[in-house]
Amino acid sequence: MSWLATHFIAAFLLPPLCFLLLLGLGIWYFFRRPKIARLILIALFGLFYLSSTPYFAEAALHTIEARSSALHEPYTNANAIVILGGGSYFHAPEYADNDTVSYLTLQRIRYGAKLQRATGKPILISGGKPVGGQTSEAGQMRAVLEQEFQVAVRWTEDDSNNTAENARNSYRILHPLGIQKIYLVTHAWHMPRAARSFRQAGFTVVEAPTAFVTFSRPGLMAFVPRAESLHDSSIFMHELVGLLWYRIKSATD
Repeated sequence: MSWLATHFIAAFLLPPLCFLLLLGLGIWYFFRRPKIARLILIALFGLFYLSSTPYFAEAALHTIEARSSALHEPYTNANAIVILGGGSYFHAPEYADNDTVSYLTLQRIRYGAKLQRATGKPILISGGKPVGGQTSEAGQMRAVLEQEFQVAVRWTEDDSNNTAENARNSYRILHPLGIQKIYLVTHAWHMPRAARSFRQAGFTVVEAPTAFVTFSRPGLMAFVPRAESLHDSSIFMHELVGLLWYRIKSATD
C-alpha cells in the first residue's frame, strides 16, 4: 500500500479528523435519535478533553516510551549508527527557500551526532521523499550533520517512505558489509515500532531513543487543554495504529 493511501486511511483514525467525524455523526443523529446523539456528543467531549490535556496526553505517550530506555555509557558495542528521518521543513525562507530538516529530524540528528562522537561508529541516515520536495530527508540530514555538526556520514539511504522501508533498505546497504548490530536513533515514542521493523529486517538493534516526553508539573495547568497536547495525542494514536498495522501485516505475510 502506498504512503498516500496508508496516511489517508490513518487520517480518519487520528485526531482531529476522527473527532470531526464523531461530531458530524452526532449532529446527523440529533434530530433522528436524540438519545444516541447525546451519547455520541458526551463521548466526543470526553475524548476531546482527554486528548488535549497535558496530563493525559503525556501519560499516553509515556506508555509507549516506557518500552524503551535512554542509552547511557558505557555503551553496548555496535557496528554502525542508523538515524531515521522525521520530516522536512519545506522551502525554508531563511535557508534561501531550500528544503531542510524539520525540528523532529533535527532532534534525531543532534543525538546521533553526540552518539557518533562518543562511539566513533559510522553513520547511516535513512529517509526518502514521502511527500515530495526538492531533496530527500536523508540528503537534508547529511547536509546538516556534515556542515553544521561537523560529523561525517558514511551511507545515505534515500528511497524509503516509511519505517518498514527504512529498515529493509538500510539492511540492503549494511548486510553485504557484514554489519548487523546497529545503534538505532529515533524519537522515544517512535522507537517500539522502529526497533520492531529493524529487527524483522534482520538487524540486532541497540535502541538509542531521544527526545523523551517529560511530564508537566502536576498543577492546575496540567489539566487545562492545550493545542500542543492534541498534537501529542495524535502522535500516540499514530504509533498505536502503526504498531497494530505492523502486527497484522506480519501475521498475514
